Parts: sequence; structure tokens; C-alpha cells
Amino acid sequence: MAKLEVCPSPEMIGLYGDLSDKNIVVTDIFRATSCIVSGLATGVNHIIPVDSVEACRELGKQGYLTAGERAGIKIDDFTFGNSPFQYMSEQASGNKIAMTTTNGTRAIEASRSAKKVLIGAFLNLEAVVKELRNDSSDLIIFCSGWRGRLSMEDTLFAGALVSALQNNGYESFGDGAFSATKLWEMAQNDLFGFLSEANHAERLRGLGAEKDIEFCITLNEFDVVPYLEGRSLKV
Repeated sequence: MAKLEVCPSPEMIGLYGDLSDKNIVVTDIFRATSCIVSGLATGVNHIIPVDSVEACRELGKQGYLTAGERAGIKIDDFTFGNSPFQYMSEQASGNKIAMTTTNGTRAIEASRSAKKVLIGAFLNLEAVVKELRNDSSDLIIFCSGWRGRLSMEDTLFAGALVSALQNNGYESFGDGAFSATKLWEMAQNDLFGFLSEANHAERLRGLGAEKDIEFCITLNEFDVVPYLEGRSLKV
């Protein structure tokens, strides 16, 4: 069986050794990977994730719509912030987007040496399960966290994915996978209520993003699995 592990934050990915023979699912529920899934499922051409505001602006000069935030707040001169509803807008459809966020794009950048990089969210959970079921490569579920710290929402997604994949070609390994699974078992019947007290949800509510929070924890809204090809995320 393939080995299945959970990395709780970008600060820890170096502990997982050589990534070149492993698949990675990057998740940043609030909100980068939810935005990526939503946009690519509803007509965005492709998305280039970058780790700096300056790199994003440079792509903007090449015809990309710019999207991004720092500490949850939209960057002033960018087209979009970090709401999935902006990525599903008429303005986004058919266009290419350059994206930078506090946590999610950083995790994607740190994953580039992996055999396969997929983007996961509650919005496409079942599609990710179908894509990976019985894959022979070891898998890391890479939680973007919050500024290097564990985040409840990403850990819950990891637990949901571990629960769905173990015994379907995968054997979970380590306390990261074990604790994420136990957390998911506790929360799965009231995901919104459980996450309402999470730190990141509180930060987003303070920014008026309640609608985003509810949407980002919707299960299986889309049947797409974004993947990294070269610099770009596509479906």
C-alpha cells in the first residue's frame, strides 16, 4: 500500500524528505484552494500561483488578472482579493489569473518538486478521492496553515481525505494523519459549527467574509481536480 501522511504547515514540509516520488494535495480552505477550485471549475483559463506581490504584478503586465491578499485583506491595486465568488465572476471567466496569498500559494511553491501536485478543498473532496484512489505513489496532504501554524480547517480537510483514502490503496502513517482523522470524526456532522470557533474563521468574519466561510466548507460542489503543470494550475 502507498503511504499517506499529513504535513500540518509549510514550515514542516522539509521533514518529509525527497518529494520527487510523492504526490501532494495542497489545501488552504480559507481560502486559496477554494478559490482555485471554484475559478477553474467555472471558466477561468488557468491560474499561476506566485509567492510575492511583485511577481504577481509582473504577470499583471503580461495580461493576467491579479488576485491576492495579505493577512486576509485584498491588495489595493489587484483585480481580485481572495474570495471564491470573485473567481466565479463574469470578469474572471475565460481569463488567466496570477495569484498570491499569505499561506496557500506559499505551500504550492514548496510542492513544486513533487511527482504530482493537486489542489484540494471541501468543494472538490470527492473528486480528489476519485483521482487518487488506488494510486501507487505515496501521498502527502499539505496543509497551508496560517503563517506557519496549524489551522483547524485545513486539518479537518486532511482528516476527511485520510478517512476516504485509507484502505483504498493507502495506509495512513504518523500522528498527523491520525489526529486529523480523529478531528474529522468529531466535526463531520456539524462542520460549520465546529469551524465557527476556529481562529481563521474569526479573522475572516472580522473582514466581513461570512459568505465565503459558508461556501468554502460546502462539500462536493465541483467535480474537478486542479493540477500543477509547469507554472500553471489547470483542470
